[in-house]
Amino acid sequence: MPQRVKDKVAIVTGAGSIGPGWGNGKAAAVLYAREGARVFAVDCNPAAAEETCGIIHEEGGECLAHEADVTSSEAVKSLVDRCLSEFGRVDILHNNVGIPEVGGPEEIDEDTWDRHFAVNVKSMYLTSRYCLPHMVEQGGGAIVNISSIGSIRYFGYPCVSYGASKGAVNQLTQQIAVQYADRGVRANCVLPGLIHTPLVEHYVRSGYGGDAEEMLQTRREMVPMKRMGDAWDVAHASLFLASDEARYITGAQLVVDGGITCKVT
Repeated sequence: MPQRVKDKVAIVTGAGSIGPGWGNGKAAAVLYAREGARVFAVDCNPAAAEETCGIIHEEGGECLAHEADVTSSEAVKSLVDRCLSEFGRVDILHNNVGIPEVGGPEEIDEDTWDRHFAVNVKSMYLTSRYCLPHMVEQGGGAIVNISSIGSIRYFGYPCVSYGASKGAVNQLTQQIAVQYADRGVRANCVLPGLIHTPLVEHYVRSGYGGDAEEMLQTRREMVPMKRMGDAWDVAHASLFLASDEARYITGAQLVVDGGITCKVT
């Protein structure tokens, strides 16, 4: 079904990619554009946002790149104001920004804990805070927050600050969903499982230590499908939740994980 978000305006945070290939935000931004949306691509790396916009422009779509630190209230207000100035409205808010870190309560220091909650949760609170009044005024909108199966499961190694912050994302989303349900605004989460993206590749090869290929194979073996997902799996789930096909869905947690959360061990 083509043009599923035709004439809508989508703000996508984390719309760039940390390296070559397709990150979740990059894929979502391009997919929204392919389905008819005008995209406002936000990233802390302006070159990465411009790269995503370049792909969209090459395919005949419309996109504006914007550099912002989405943990800053002033920066978020500014990006929403610019989107409204350029496009006149905001129909879809796609929050993709997030960072992981391996470690339990004794290994994760306070600065890391605070940064995870700033990047993974506060950013989504701020974008919602500044987009919601305009969505209500225009008669509706859809928020899609990218969470993680780490918000509901322990998946083989400790990630206490990541898991806790993503759990907060789930509840932030449900609170918004219920509060704004009668005002035409829907809010849902996508919970990706083990997804092979440039960010995951970066952390596996530079942050975790050990044999990177062995770790990637271990991740594949954990999944009942015996493969990791990719950014397009997350993007297609997001598109569904953002589209009118999901008009009666709000407060949901859509798991995209190849069946891994169905396992006991």
